[in-house]
Formats: sequence, structure tokens, C-alpha cells
Amino acid sequence: MVSPSRAQHFTTGSLSLGCEGQSNSTGWRVRRYTHSEEVSNCSSGWGSVTGSTCSISSLYTSHTGVYWCESESGESSNPVNITVHRGAVILESPVHPVPEGDPLTLRCLYRYTKPSNLTAEFYKDGSLLQTQTTGEMTIRTVSKSDEGLYHCKHPERGESPQSWISVRGTPFSVLSLLSSLMAVSPYLLVSIVLGVKCYRAR
Repeated sequence: MVSPSRAQHFTTGSLSLGCEGQSNSTGWRVRRYTHSEEVSNCSSGWGSVTGSTCSISSLYTSHTGVYWCESESGESSNPVNITVHRGAVILESPVHPVPEGDPLTLRCLYRYTKPSNLTAEFYKDGSLLQTQTTGEMTIRTVSKSDEGLYHCKHPERGESPQSWISVRGTPFSVLSLLSSLMAVSPYLLVSIVLGVKCYRAR
């Protein structure tokens, strides 16, 4: 659990990371990797620990890094990338992978008051995707091809850092395959079932 639930944060802001979602959260701790400190625990001085939650009351750029939960037995959760920015603009993007098929909304967030002109440009892998007068863009149905590095840019306030957005594929199941076949062609599905029966009868 990350609160606020986004990948980018402003300096002087606060951040809370918790391991409550893990099975039997007792004994889990928050750890991180940064270029300066390498691997360290929340209790080593950069955060305060309450149960299995790590709180950072005032963020600095040195808090940028990879964070995860780890149990006493060595089990680890999926890592999350946190970027702390001292500039005026950040991108509001999900900290966890987005399920394939779900909608995704990205927003430009501002350190101070919102500008009167909210128009913002959104980029993926360095190429302009959209220009939106509302300051946000939405991908209605996310697919694997939407994975990449995203950032936004405001004409007066500047641009955000880049953040990687991952897409989590839909788990394969026989039921979903049969449903798809029935929707496309009931005759094809019947042919497959009869073919299997004939093969078993040989």
C-alpha cells in the first residue's frame, strides 16, 4: 500500500508505505534501494515505523528509489518505483501495474496553485501522445502496447519526471477461451469438442 497512491511525489510532501496487504502482515518490513544507500530498512533512519507501515514525513529527492515489503522469512512483495521531484510539475500515474483492459487516467499535478491554463502535453517514450486542455488524458482500454515511460509538460510550469507504466496481462483460462470461441463461432467450438471425442474414441 502506497499513500498517496502514485509513483511521483513533490519534495516536502509526505509518504506512507504499508505491508498490510500481505498474508499475515506481522513480521513484514519496508525496505528500499537507492543509488546512494543501496538496500536499507525503514528503521535505519529515513522513515518511522508503526507496525508494518513506514512513514516519511518530509520527502527529499534522496528518497527516490525502489521500495518493497519483505518478511522475516525472506518473502518479498512486488517492488514499486518512487520518484521525488523538486520541480513544479509531477505526473499522477499508478504506482502498481495496470490490469490489461482497464482504463488509465494520467494527470499533471502542480506544486502550487493550479495554473489558469490547464493545457498539458503528454508524452510516451519521448514522443508526444496528446495535448489536453483539461490537464489529464485517459486511455480507455489499456493494452500491453501502452507500457512505457510517460511524462507531462505544461507550457509555463515546466515538465514532470518520467515514470514507467506497466500493464498486467489477463491470466489465461480455459473458460475465457471457450467463451471467446462461443462468441466468435459456436460451430468452431462444437467442431473442437467433437474432434476431441472422436480422438478419445479411437
